[in-house]
Amino acid sequence: MVSRVKYAVVIVLLLSCGCNWLTPLVFVGEHKKEIAAEFDKLAGKRVAILVWTPPETLFDYPFARMELSMYVGDKLAEEMSRKKTAIDLVDPRDVEDYLGKEIDAQLDPRMVGEKFECDYVVYLEVLEFQVRDPVRPQFLRGSIRSSVVVHDVKADPDLTRSYELTPVAAIHPTTGPVLMTTTNSILVREQTYRLFAELIARKFYEYTVDL
Repeated sequence: MVSRVKYAVVIVLLLSCGCNWLTPLVFVGEHKKEIAAEFDKLAGKRVAILVWTPPETLFDYPFARMELSMYVGDKLAEEMSRKKTAIDLVDPRDVEDYLGKEIDAQLDPRMVGEKFECDYVVYLEVLEFQVRDPVRPQFLRGSIRSSVVVHDVKADPDLTRSYELTPVAAIHPTTGPVLMTTTNSILVREQTYRLFAELIARKFYEYTVDL
């Protein structure tokens, strides 16, 4: 009986101190959150990445379309494989070669999908692409905004054939522009690509975030 009284007194004292000592016990295991995939049908499927960029982007950055495809494809394939839900990814270089020969295919995901016998084509329409700060060109700040639509190449015509996911906006560095130098130009562009690829890839598998 005495031990029970002592235990009750200890609890009362802890509570009177604002529960600070009890907080770690209450919230253990609640620091992470599972985020579900927006589209979870790619596992085991043949997939192509199709990127459309404005002509002015390709004028300034001729390889931007292929580079974005490769970064996104590599990240998606890596993460899906790591989670044991691997995909059969069409080599982005093969897609780029095809787009160079078939101009109409640049805006036709189904045409690309049928060419490479895909189940799905992930179509990214880049709405904004910049590496230099638009106000102060002597500074760098990468920004890529894109829509994301998945096209089901083999779907029955009477069923849903495309799925529009939430758009993506990748900005680097988030703290603000940095002075343009040769080294910074390479780093900012690469890190913006990596962030963009991660944001796209995460739409297709479950992942965890810290709270």
